[in-house]
Amino acid sequence: MTDTVLSSATREVVIGFERPFVMIGERINPTGRKILAAEMAAGDFSRVEADARAQVAAGAHMLDVNAGIPLADEPAILAKAVQLVQSITDVPLSIDSSIVAALEAGLAAYKGKALVNSVTGEEERLEAVLPLVRKYGAAVVAISNDETGISEDPDVRFEVAKKIVHRAMDHGIPVCDVVVDPLVMPIGAINKAGVQVMHLLHRLRAELKVNTTCGASNISFGLPAREGITAAFLISAIGAGMTSAIMNPLHTEIVRAIMGADVMMGHDPDCARWIRKFREVPAAGLAGAEGAARGRREGGHRRRVS
Repeated sequence: MTDTVLSSATREVVIGFERPFVMIGERINPTGRKILAAEMAAGDFSRVEADARAQVAAGAHMLDVNAGIPLADEPAILAKAVQLVQSITDVPLSIDSSIVAALEAGLAAYKGKALVNSVTGEEERLEAVLPLVRKYGAAVVAISNDETGISEDPDVRFEVAKKIVHRAMDHGIPVCDVVVDPLVMPIGAINKAGVQVMHLLHRLRAELKVNTTCGASNISFGLPAREGITAAFLISAIGAGMTSAIMNPLHTEIVRAIMGADVMMGHDPDCARWIRKFREVPAAGLAGAEGAARGRREGGHRRRVS
C-alpha cells in the first residue's frame, strides 16, 4: 500500500493506509489569531515556540507552519518560523502558504523532507508549485478544487484530484508523495458535507491509492460543542480511509477519538499506544501503601491459619 515518507533532520514520519493516523498540529497559523499575527509580523516568535512545544507534547506527529499575515514579508517570516520550529523540535513540518515565494523560502530553510501545503488543480498553481516540490524533494498536499471552484459533487472533486496526481507524475513526483485533501466543508451549512467526504475518501483510496489529509476543524465550523463533531467526523473518516489530518492536538477529546479509531482499525497492535497514553498511574506512594496493607492482611491470615 502507499506510504508517504516525511522527515526532519533526525526523525521520520510515515503516512500510510496500514499505519497509525498522523496528527498534524494546526496551531502555528496567524489566520484568525490577531495577537499571533501581530507578534510574528514584529519578529516576536515566542508564541510560535510555545505552540510548537505544546502540540508536540500533546501528541502531534507533525506541525503545520503558516505565516499568512496581510502586508507582511511572508517569505522571510515563514523561513524564520520554519528555522525556529526545527531548532526546538524534531517532528517533520508541513510548510503552508498560498504564496509561491513563501513556499520556496520555507523549503530552502527546511532540513529534511517537508510536506508542501498546498497545490490546487488550477493551471497556474500547478505550474508554479509542482516544480518547487520536485526541486526540493518534498511531498505535496493536493486540494480538490480548480478554476471552477469547490464542487459539492464528490465525483467532480475526485477528477480534480486525479488531474493533480497525474500532473505531479509528469513533473517526476511519485503518487506516494501526493497527499489529497478532499476538502471538508462545514456540515452546519452543507448537511451532506460528511457523506460527500466519505464517498470521496473511498474512491481516493481504492482508485488513486493516495494518502489523504484535511483541515479537520472545518467540519464543525459554526456549531456548538465543536470538538464532539470533529471527533465524530475523524472516526468516520479514518474508517473510510483518511490517513492524516491538520487538527488541534490540544483538544483531548479529538486525540482520544483518533487513537481509539487506530485501535479499532488494527493500527495499534495490542493497544500498546492507547495503554501508554491513558493507563492510570498510581499516585506517588500509593502502590507501596497498598502493598504494605496487603502484606498485613496476608500475614494476619497466615497467623490465624497456623
